[in-house]
Amino acid sequence: MKFFKTKIGRLRLVALLEGLSLIVLVGVAVPLKYAYHDPSLVKTMGPVHGILFLLFVINTLSVGLEYKWKFEETTWKVLLACLIPFGTFYVDYTILSKIAERGK
Repeated sequence: MKFFKTKIGRLRLVALLEGLSLIVLVGVAVPLKYAYHDPSLVKTMGPVHGILFLLFVINTLSVGLEYKWKFEETTWKVLLACLIPFGTFYVDYTILSKIAERGK
């Protein structure tokens, strides 16, 4: 449970969950809605993804302030990640994991 010990760890966990929820929403729920006329999974996953999206944004801003990230160098890249499919996985691998390894 190393994710819960630090703010950056919690951000990484939220990034993972947000990314997974987008994959389920776009890769499973939306095709089911249109191919089989079953919107039930979209109705469930849409709000879940929305909440995780907001948690990601809030946590990113909180971590950015605590770690004193410069907006132009780090914060905007992390925020942009949640708007791009698979972006949270990429930013976790390229930015967040490295910050977590070295600490603040």
